[in-house]
Amino acid sequence: MTGSELLVNRRIYVAGHRGLVGSAVWRALEGAGCEHLIGATHDELDLTDRTATHAFLKLHGPEAVIVCAATVGGIKANATRPVDFLINNLNIQNNLISCAHALEVPKLVFLGSSCIYPRNCPQPMSESALLTGPLEATNRAYALAKIAGIELCWGYNRQFGRRYVAAMPTNLFGPGDNYDLEDSHVLPSLIRRMHEAKLAAAPDLTLWGTGSPLREFLYSDDLANALVYLISANDEVLAPLFNEQIPPLVNVGYGAEISIRGLAERIASIVGYEGVIQWDTSQPDGTPRKLLDSTLIQSLGWRPCISLDDGIRLAYSDYRARL
Repeated sequence: MTGSELLVNRRIYVAGHRGLVGSAVWRALEGAGCEHLIGATHDELDLTDRTATHAFLKLHGPEAVIVCAATVGGIKANATRPVDFLINNLNIQNNLISCAHALEVPKLVFLGSSCIYPRNCPQPMSESALLTGPLEATNRAYALAKIAGIELCWGYNRQFGRRYVAAMPTNLFGPGDNYDLEDSHVLPSLIRRMHEAKLAAAPDLTLWGTGSPLREFLYSDDLANALVYLISANDEVLAPLFNEQIPPLVNVGYGAEISIRGLAERIASIVGYEGVIQWDTSQPDGTPRKLLDSTLIQSLGWRPCISLDDGIRLAYSDYRARL
């Protein structure tokens, strides 16, 4: 029986199923024929409450958990709300991972972020770069929380024989993204700003930084397919991730990068904004370059399918549909 066939009868809990990644995972699982999906909104379940989290998992009895729930945001949100990003994410992931273990859930995939890697580590960033240098200061709190989640998965694997996996995606975008200008990531923020500038016929638009940092972007449905692959694969396929000497960490990236300046120009073209883009160099750039080495997950059998341009078009259509 294949992994996708096993999904049909498996009870799978997608934590954060209304978010960018969680909703994409939900769609991917439905597409794979999964008939027993479990989800809960924040109003229905506060994942920072361990007692409530344990009771929910015990009631629904999932056979697999995909941890997409998190407090997330762009460079400004990370820089101004470090306590929220550290405490909320530690509580959410600690509760989900520890309760899954306590209730003997055999399969778990924890979603991290490429910001776990050092600010100036060699490019592309391999899994072995973890903890080899200082983190980017603007998202240090978020990165530390995600590093703790990786360590917790690895700890349960080593101490209790679990087979929990930590997937580290590159920068994500897609349907259901957050377009709030205070909290959103760079790509959805640019979509909104370009669209509003077009409607206002603004002659120019000023963006933060120099535009020189290089970034890699992955469409959310591509990541979802990778997570579904990881949750459905057997231990033999995932054997490279279960090692006493290295954490169960796997990068999930697109494999190509673009400058923020190039991204802004690409989005302007797709959105149809024809004004002048200016750059406020007094504002921070963040990490100079972030390109993941996704050799490992590709060796396990996964590849991305959606190009950056196609993804931006799909995301822009989603944004306009939600106005």
